[in-house]
Amino acid sequence: MAYEIPAHGGKLINRELTGKERDEAAKKASSLKQLVLTEREIADLEMIATGALSPLEGFMTKDNYESVLDEMCLVGGLPWTIPVTKQINDEVKKLIKAGESVALTDKSGKALAIMLVEDVFAHDKKKQALSVYGTEEEAHPGVAAVYAMGDWFVGGKISLIERPVHADFKELRLDPKDTRELFKQKNWRRIVAFQTRNPIHRAHEYIQKCALEIVDGLLLHPLVGETKGDDVPAKIRVKSYTAILEKYYPKDRVVMAAFPAAMRYAGPREAIFHAIARKNYGCTHFIVGRDHAGVNRPGGGGYYGSFDAHYIFDEFDPKDIGITPLFFDFTFFCKTCNGIKLLLPIRLFFSFRFVIIPSWFLAQKHLVDNL
Repeated sequence: MAYEIPAHGGKLINRELTGKERDEAAKKASSLKQLVLTEREIADLEMIATGALSPLEGFMTKDNYESVLDEMCLVGGLPWTIPVTKQINDEVKKLIKAGESVALTDKSGKALAIMLVEDVFAHDKKKQALSVYGTEEEAHPGVAAVYAMGDWFVGGKISLIERPVHADFKELRLDPKDTRELFKQKNWRRIVAFQTRNPIHRAHEYIQKCALEIVDGLLLHPLVGETKGDDVPAKIRVKSYTAILEKYYPKDRVVMAAFPAAMRYAGPREAIFHAIARKNYGCTHFIVGRDHAGVNRPGGGGYYGSFDAHYIFDEFDPKDIGITPLFFDFTFFCKTCNGIKLLLPIRLFFSFRFVIIPSWFLAQKHLVDNL
């Protein structure tokens, strides 16, 4: 029997309406006040509804929002590091009251969901910037996105009526329930996920194959949501993975699916966020590379240390995170073997701190030979 990892919080959330319930909600939405969603909020909405952001059932209310900023957890102590919010401006805030239902729409006015408003609260932009991104610099794309938001948030449970329309990657858009079922069919007990917003390169290939030495299967999960303008387009990233899947990887041990999230560029906090989401997709392990989800300053240098995304896992009880991160430090090109090698061992988060993979010994010798 394949092992099924519990969703974050113990239950995979489903907020997508079907059948008569959906028809009634669609009719109701036409008479409600409308809140237009940004591209990031649409991505968050879909992930909430499908359980990718379990245990969230809607956009965050004030208590959870402040707990995430201050304590990196939801109310009750469950680890969570990134706010998932619906922003509004002063004008809209005057029209919205707690206790009423509103329609959440795309830019065309199409109702995607209904939200029962539980809370309307102020947005402390500087506090969010410092807590989540560790900087107030507007040059940071995540901070710039925060500053561009409205001064208020509205929170409450959502009920999805219509999924957003996606013109691309249709065959790759698997929900958490779909990937979980796929893993069951393949009888995989240990599944490692790999997150990327860049095309695959040789170091990526190497660490993925290293991870395959200790798990049953690999989920390639490229992010296809909103990214900053100078990032490599999702189409190119997916194309690079399609090529390596067809020509280089064992087809019975690797699958690919699209991760619909928008990129936050929050470094260490986003590494935790990405790991938790992959737990909800049914993965038992998650690769955390150097400067995971980091971004460079315009003048050079990064906002985060090279291994800050590794160290942040030490701030949580492993049982509460519930997915094993695999930490890869450095890879290098070995002139002796004419290939990529791993300089440092994989560090594991759970009961033992180091695991040595066979190729590591050869890598150390070749490194010395090349000095």
